[in-house]
Amino acid sequence: MSKIRVRYAPSPTGHLHIGNARTALFNYLFARHNDGEFIIRIEDTDLKRNIEGGEKSQLENLAWLGIDWDESPENPGKYGPYRQSERREVYQPLIDQLLMSNLAYKCYCTSEELEEEREAQRARGEMPHYSGKCANLTPEEQAEKEAQGLEPVIRFRVPRNTSFAFEDMVKGEISFESDNVGGDFIIQKRDGMPTYNFAVAVDDHLMKITHVLRGDDHIANTPKQLMIYDAFGWPRPTFGHMTLIINTETGKKLSKRDESILQFIEQYRELGYLPEAMFNFITLLGWSPVGEDEIFSQEELIKLFDTKRLSKSPASFDQKKLEWVNNHYIKAMDLDKLTDLCLPYLIQAGKVEENPTPERKDWVKRIISLYQPQMSYAAEITEVSSLFFQEHLELDDAAKEVLAGEGVSTVLNAFKAQLEAMETVDAAGVLAAIKAVQKETGIKGKNLWMPIRVAVSGVVHGPELPETVELLGKEKALSHLDQVM
Repeated sequence: MSKIRVRYAPSPTGHLHIGNARTALFNYLFARHNDGEFIIRIEDTDLKRNIEGGEKSQLENLAWLGIDWDESPENPGKYGPYRQSERREVYQPLIDQLLMSNLAYKCYCTSEELEEEREAQRARGEMPHYSGKCANLTPEEQAEKEAQGLEPVIRFRVPRNTSFAFEDMVKGEISFESDNVGGDFIIQKRDGMPTYNFAVAVDDHLMKITHVLRGDDHIANTPKQLMIYDAFGWPRPTFGHMTLIINTETGKKLSKRDESILQFIEQYRELGYLPEAMFNFITLLGWSPVGEDEIFSQEELIKLFDTKRLSKSPASFDQKKLEWVNNHYIKAMDLDKLTDLCLPYLIQAGKVEENPTPERKDWVKRIISLYQPQMSYAAEITEVSSLFFQEHLELDDAAKEVLAGEGVSTVLNAFKAQLEAMETVDAAGVLAAIKAVQKETGIKGKNLWMPIRVAVSGVVHGPELPETVELLGKEKALSHLDQVM
């Protein structure tokens, strides 16, 4: 059996989408599990849609996720070039071969003519398809068209009344009738660039790709690609089409136009999600291991990955589940590394100055440690820790209700006296002061703790109260007390 070779072949038309990241990740896991090779190929034949930096963005985000590859445009092997736009010399002889063998032909129909044809077919209740009006032009008729300045496209002759079947790694046997593919399809555009279905079949063959694992939106492309393989007498690769990803909130297919959910890897990077968490979460979108565990290292996933466990049902993208997974990784993260991850967000928000002193950074680190158990992503630190950076308390209705309770002024006056008398404010001393207030006033439980919490921090819920007061410091804690008393 030949070495397994798989590829991820993005178009440089935008940023790395969750769905495309999953395609790359599954191919990567499949290759690494089987000691195979993982190739990156850039499918950039649609020059109008390519964006500047699109390729770079794709590769940078794949690398951030923890995916590495064996061959790519920047790391070529012996099957290059690895950008389709640089492979014209590869495609042209093969297109010429199909023309010579009458398996393809030149088509001079204009866009207007094709649209008129489709409109007439719709009016007759037919599925729009190419009629084949240029399929049998004589050399003289072709010369006449070219004398009029018409540039041809090249169409592939679709075999009539033929079934094309293949065994899909995920879905089992799939079969298509050739008469249902929409007629003879274009394999080379007027500008000389090959179309997707031609180029991808040629490249997969010449690059020795053994397995094509991709989203099931590509199923309809497969029969056209099989026709190309068969026309040249090439062996077919094994295909596998992964199910759609749906938005858990809406129950609809994950669409790039759906703004209710973040869908691009770069957006999660910018929010301070961890690559290990994203790798873990995305792997479980349409694949499941044996057992109930949901947290795995990259090495474990490589070892466990089995295409037989790819789901036949749509995968559910649950934002809350992703936050839960990322929180798991944040809780286990080294505090110094988490501090380095969180600090830029605090600086950007104007809460911490650039290049803080070691003492200031240590103070920030202690604040981050308070929130480490609950944080879902690093950018969240600016919101959850805001009480430590505000000069004036902003009380919500719940906080105001606490301060309006019976005995609050008694508790706050007693606590303020205790705080003023403290030479060093630390968590142990604050806890002792609160116990002294309880003993002095006879007030205990939440009637004791809640007024103090709200008065010093401005919030009803937060980290441990003694640690909160210690990190606020004596001066700011007293200032907050004065604002509510």
